Amino acid sequence: MVARTGGNRERPDGGRRRAAQPREQLLATAMEMIAERGLDRLTMAALGREVGMSSGHLVYYFKTKDELLLQTLQWSEEQLGSARRAALARRVPARERLDALVALYLPEGHRDPHWALWLEVWNRSQSGDDEMRARQLELELSWHRDLVALLVEGAGRGEFAAVDADRFATRTRALLDGFGTHLVVGLPGVDRELVLGHVRDHFDQSLSPAAG
Repeated sequence: MVARTGGNRERPDGGRRRAAQPREQLLATAMEMIAERGLDRLTMAALGREVGMSSGHLVYYFKTKDELLLQTLQWSEEQLGSARRAALARRVPARERLDALVALYLPEGHRDPHWALWLEVWNRSQSGDDEMRARQLELELSWHRDLVALLVEGAGRGEFAAVDADRFATRTRALLDGFGTHLVVGLPGVDRELVLGHVRDHFDQSLSPAAG
């Protein structure tokens, strides 16, 4: 687990192996391998060697590499979701919680393991089945629902301008996805603080009560 004090977030990178169930331990180990060695080093054979498990046992849990990646992403999102819910439950102004949500959403920077995994799953979903795409969509919608609820709460308290919360959340996630992709691929001239500044400007211009 990587903790950031300046970024107001705690991100899962798989750096612990205390999962009680075999499947959870496999997923934690897979995420750790991505963080330490890169996504291209995560193969069924490599994971089996890491945990001392035969390929037959791994097929029992995952069946395919696509399923392994998606379940690892789901596990990582569960850890991140816990951090997000804790941040949103704090008794602080809505804007402070909104900034915390953004800090959790965006990658740390180049080759962030969680985001590298997201990009790979997005890429593989082009040839995946509808059921796998639906599972992926549900992960994205968990962020969307929390963002919508926070926007509605902030507007109700007079902290935010009245906006169409669903549409604003959709556009905000698209903005974050674009910036996040630039960060994780290491686009020259783009860093995390620059991106956070752009997002803060977006909120200042769109959500300040005077803007409404």
